[in-house]
Amino acid sequence: MYTIGLDYGTLSGRALLVDVRTGAEVATAVYDYPHAVMDEVLLPSGKRLPPEYALQHPQDYLDVMYHTIPAILKGIDPAQVIGIGIDFTASTPMPTLKDGTPLCAIDGYRDEPHAYVKLWKHHAAQPYADRINAVARQRGESWLKRYGGKYSSEWFFSKLLQILEEAPGVYDAFDTFIEAADWVIWQLTGVLTRNTCTAGYKMLVQDGDYPSSEYFGALNPKFQTVIGTKVGREFAALGSKAGGLTAAMAAKLGLPAGIAVAVANVDAHVTAPAVHATEPGIMVMIMGTSTCHMISGSDLREVGGMCGVVDGGIVPNLFGYEAGQSAVGDIFAWFVDNAVPPEYQAAAQAAGINIHDYLEREAAKQKVGEHGLLALDWWNGNRSTLVDTELSGLLVGMTLLTRAPDIYRALIEATAYGTREIIEAFEANGVQVNTLIAAGGLPEKNALLRQIYADVTGRPFKLSGSAQAPALGSAIHAAVAAGAYPNIHAASEAMGKLKDMVVTPIPENQAVYDQLYADYKTLYDTFGRGANDVMKRLKKIRNAARGES
Repeated sequence: MYTIGLDYGTLSGRALLVDVRTGAEVATAVYDYPHAVMDEVLLPSGKRLPPEYALQHPQDYLDVMYHTIPAILKGIDPAQVIGIGIDFTASTPMPTLKDGTPLCAIDGYRDEPHAYVKLWKHHAAQPYADRINAVARQRGESWLKRYGGKYSSEWFFSKLLQILEEAPGVYDAFDTFIEAADWVIWQLTGVLTRNTCTAGYKMLVQDGDYPSSEYFGALNPKFQTVIGTKVGREFAALGSKAGGLTAAMAAKLGLPAGIAVAVANVDAHVTAPAVHATEPGIMVMIMGTSTCHMISGSDLREVGGMCGVVDGGIVPNLFGYEAGQSAVGDIFAWFVDNAVPPEYQAAAQAAGINIHDYLEREAAKQKVGEHGLLALDWWNGNRSTLVDTELSGLLVGMTLLTRAPDIYRALIEATAYGTREIIEAFEANGVQVNTLIAAGGLPEKNALLRQIYADVTGRPFKLSGSAQAPALGSAIHAAVAAGAYPNIHAASEAMGKLKDMVVTPIPENQAVYDQLYADYKTLYDTFGRGANDVMKRLKKIRNAARGES
């Protein structure tokens, strides 16, 4: 028997066929989104987008299924597939009509940015997140502490409030605002569900319900009725069955009609069972363009700057905590694309390796601290612990002798310092972090990164046994939804996997990194906690020069 895990990332989607009995990965296929991330222009019209926009096209999500699922079924009997599970970036919501038709597919709205999917890293809703937080503080809303004291511009209601205020006609035109994860499940089953994971972490649902209508009305009078009109109150538990695969979709995918489709999940959260992280004290880092940090605990704690805590949000019967960094791999890619001299590209080509591998190899030759640099990892703002998308990157210590591998290493170290800041915030509030487990392409490919993270955090660093850990996690949830296992714990035990390798901290490296981290903290507090707002002033000057608000 097999299940399929579908993992929807920032730039592509991938399908994984998994043996339910052993967790063996039988086949995988990847499909790049044709529209990618629309952050400068709307496709296909070419309409310019305002600053901080990040949109996607929902057709790309369907095309992922149409291309990848038939590809992974080659050579097996489709009748042996018993279920499908999906995971998604979050919060990535979209407006639809009552039958699930995306608003952007309707004539008259194809050239309207607010009719499209707002990707997780759409930061143009920051003013509305600021209002959500300010009104919550004014009213003494207790739920705000569950989100570390700040609700993010990356999340559901910030984006929905932005539509209401900037495009009220668009707001009136759609019937449902829904996470893309739940929308895909809707397309597979014909059943509209809202998963408890995104509901809890991104949609302000705590202890089974939303904030009061009076609170929403205080944000905007028209928002008072948002629950029940644009957003539903019913939530589906993780690992449960959302419905059966429709006959129409089964015919397109080459699968049996009626097989189990699991309730949707978030890509970071679904990874935990794929790496046996179903007990307290294990931090799972899903490292790619950004990093999400997931950990479960036995008790409810309030941690300043965390993304959220949800009872059962990762695995049943434990409190699931989330934090994250808004850019990690994106920072390394930015540097390679924009700041590496051509002679390094030529040297990498001559060595027969890609430029990232070449820079890693050169940077690994250095002793800790040898480059004399220190960076803040805020190229895409700060998600945790400052929850401020208006912050920007910083690099200190450059001289005329600074070389590209020096900067590359300093940027890796900066992201490790950001992870240590998150770990220390959790532990200061009673959530113990004993071990780090990483999943994703970055730690899989970059040995230097693995060692730096172990040295900076002072903790053993383990790797997922699957190169497609979120997809494996989704396949595990599908197995539970199909009845192959009684719960997530049992399915994780049978199907999850870790590599045997463990990266341990090097004491002499730790000693130097402790000194550097102390200076990182000084910069972190100086530029991130209000002592110096030069980053925000620079953004205002930039926008004014561009004629943008």
